[in-house]
Amino acid sequence: MWPWEHAIVGYVAYSLFCHLYYRDSPDGPEAFAVIFASVLPDLIDKPLAWEYGVFESGYALGHSIFVAVPLSIAVGLLARRWGRGRAGLAFAVGYLLHLPADVLDGYYRGDVVEFGILLWPVERGATYHEEPGFADQFVHFLGQYRAELTGGDPSTYVLAQLGLAGLAALLWLYDGAPILRECALGGKRAGGRLVGGLDRRLRSLGERE
Repeated sequence: MWPWEHAIVGYVAYSLFCHLYYRDSPDGPEAFAVIFASVLPDLIDKPLAWEYGVFESGYALGHSIFVAVPLSIAVGLLARRWGRGRAGLAFAVGYLLHLPADVLDGYYRGDVVEFGILLWPVERGATYHEEPGFADQFVHFLGQYRAELTGGDPSTYVLAQLGLAGLAALLWLYDGAPILRECALGGKRAGGRLVGGLDRRLRSLGERE
C-alpha cells in the first residue's frame, strides 16, 4: 500500500472514531499524529532496505508488531502526560492500522495472506530486490501504480481506494481542514503581532519627532 493510501485509511478511521466516541472532530495535532504515524513504518523500513541494504526487504523493524505495539503504548503514555492524550491515541491508530492494511494489500496483489511481514526479527521477509536504491524502487512501483490507475478497466480494489480518498477529503473538510486550519491561524496571529509591533514602532518614532 502506498504511503498516501495509509494516510487516508488512518485519517478516515481516526476521524470517524472521534465523531462516534468524542462527538468532536480531530484537531491539528491529532490529524498530524495519525497521518505521520500511518506512514512511519514505511519511512523507517523502505529507505533502510532499498537504499542502504540494512534489511532484507521493506518489511522489517517498522512493520514489526514487536516494535509497533510497545512504541504506540509509549507514545500514548507520553502524550497523556503532556496533556495530549488524544494525539497519542491518534498516533496509535495510524501506526497500528498500517500493519493489517499491508497484509490485506498483499492478499489483493498476491492472493496470499502473509503475516510474516509483521513478525520481524522472528521472521524475515523475502529479499525482493537484489540491488538497493530507494529512488529506483520508488519509481518502479509508482509506474506500476500509475498503470493500474490509468488502465481502461480499473479493479474493484482501485475503485474502493478512490472512493476512500474521496471520503477522506470530505471528512477533512467537514472537520474544518485540521493542520491547514492551525497553520492559517498561526500565520494570522504571527501577522497580527508583526503589524502590531510595526504600529508601536511607528508611534514611538512619531512621539520622538
